[in-house]
Amino acid sequence: MTTLKVGIASYGEMKARTLRIARGEHRPSTDEPKVWFTSTESFAKVLSVGNRELLQTIADKTPGSLDELARLTGRAKSNLSRTLKTMAGYGLVRLEKGERGRIIPRVTHDRVELDLSLTRRQPVDRKRKAA
Repeated sequence: MTTLKVGIASYGEMKARTLRIARGEHRPSTDEPKVWFTSTESFAKVLSVGNRELLQTIADKTPGSLDELARLTGRAKSNLSRTLKTMAGYGLVRLEKGERGRIIPRVTHDRVELDLSLTRRQPVDRKRKAA
């Protein structure tokens, strides 16, 4: 498997980065994050202990459907579906179509590397400062 490199950036920072890329002002290097979270809190929520256990179950047991995964984990299918869609959006899992429309979850990476600057200065939000 592979390592997924993720970063933390505000919506505004991600938008500005995307525009710089579109204008040709920035060419992402291969070591830059491929997936971005808007906060460390959202990163921690998606990769909570329970969700990491879910990923481990998928990797170990390779369930053939969400029904089978629900039986293996004791979690409700609707809860699993929501969680897996979120994880798929961040590239942590792939949801494949199986027989008779079954959704088959697959773990796509075995590690996550967080690229987080601790000293980068954030632009001052003048509206908040004035309040």
